Amino acid sequence: MTVRKILYVNGDSHSAGAEALNTFCFAEDDPKYKNFGRMPHPDNAYVSYGQLLAKRLDLNFKLDAESASSNDRILRTTNQYLTHGRPYTRAVIIGWATWEREEFYWDKNYYQFTAGMQPDPAWPGEVREHYRDWVIDANSEQNKEYWHEEIWKLHKLLENFEIPHLFFNTYTSFAGLKEYDWGDSYIDPYNSVGTYYHQLEALNFKPKNGGYHFGADAHVYWAQYLETKLTNQLKESKI
Repeated sequence: MTVRKILYVNGDSHSAGAEALNTFCFAEDDPKYKNFGRMPHPDNAYVSYGQLLAKRLDLNFKLDAESASSNDRILRTTNQYLTHGRPYTRAVIIGWATWEREEFYWDKNYYQFTAGMQPDPAWPGEVREHYRDWVIDANSEQNKEYWHEEIWKLHKLLENFEIPHLFFNTYTSFAGLKEYDWGDSYIDPYNSVGTYYHQLEALNFKPKNGGYHFGADAHVYWAQYLETKLTNQLKESKI
């Protein structure tokens, strides 16, 4: 019996399908799914570009994206997944978050920081203190350079594993940095208008609820768009 392989998707709220079908980002925002925590709301995940792409490619779907995610979390959970999931993986898709986010580990818990956010009153004092210092010391250009290198390392790792993969930036680009040759694996990484948000905006898709998240129609388009970008890699892949 042939077992379908996995399309693995990671990223932030855009890859989680936040608000695509309803107003929820996290499952726990909905009283029906309170125990699911920060997972994507199931209704939104179901219409997300990743789920749609998995159906188009006849693959099983593994979604690790989380709203408000930092790239630290995306990279950490992707590496954790690859430790066990690599033999079963057909392709990896990652929508990278903006550079001004960070993950902080404290007392066996991970906390996601975003510049300009209000500290959660439920955070331990040590976490609030770290957030305050982090905001003071934040350097967006250094962060951009750091993530350029870290994402390149993941790209080379996936190449070594011979896993087809496709990266894109959700909102900010690597504009101004020395350009690497990503082949077909990164969508317009050095061009701000090539990001997920700005491409969809240019095509007149409208964010939901006056924010930054797009509806189900935009996810349909993005799934089709990614399929065209991934086709050659899948044809050439030996896995």
